[in-house]
Amino acid sequence: MSNNFVYLTREKLAELEAQLKDMKTNGRQEAARKIAEARAHGDLSENSEYDAAKEEMQMLELRIAQLEQTLTRTRVIDPTEVRTDKVYIFSKVQLLDMLANKKIEYQLVSTEEADIVKGKISTDSPIGKSLLGKEVGEVVSVRVPAGVKQYKILEISR
Repeated sequence: MSNNFVYLTREKLAELEAQLKDMKTNGRQEAARKIAEARAHGDLSENSEYDAAKEEMQMLELRIAQLEQTLTRTRVIDPTEVRTDKVYIFSKVQLLDMLANKKIEYQLVSTEEADIVKGKISTDSPIGKSLLGKEVGEVVSVRVPAGVKQYKILEISR
């Protein structure tokens, strides 16, 4: 999205904050324990366990930094307050797949909340990008790996 904000529901924000807290406490303790255990095995120059434990700690610190960065850019949106005149983030959109003649429904969410199994697609995905700002009745063409799909917007809800 423009302006680099990350739009989340209050629930997802709480989930990410809990995940960060767990990584900073339990995750760091576990990584430090593995490093200490590997260090106790002796010669560090040929100790693959030590190298793996150090790499695991670096990956954890990277994930912590990325999550902290995401949380600093977060803006909480209440999905019940999303307008239904056009497609916005957190809109639920009922579509007609014009090639398959099949109805599908998606909710547009941030990348952090995307879950295709639950019908939540990212506003950064090809379909999500093509739907943003559109109105009921409009037809959008979306380039996907399998070619070009066409969807007609049947309904926009919260």
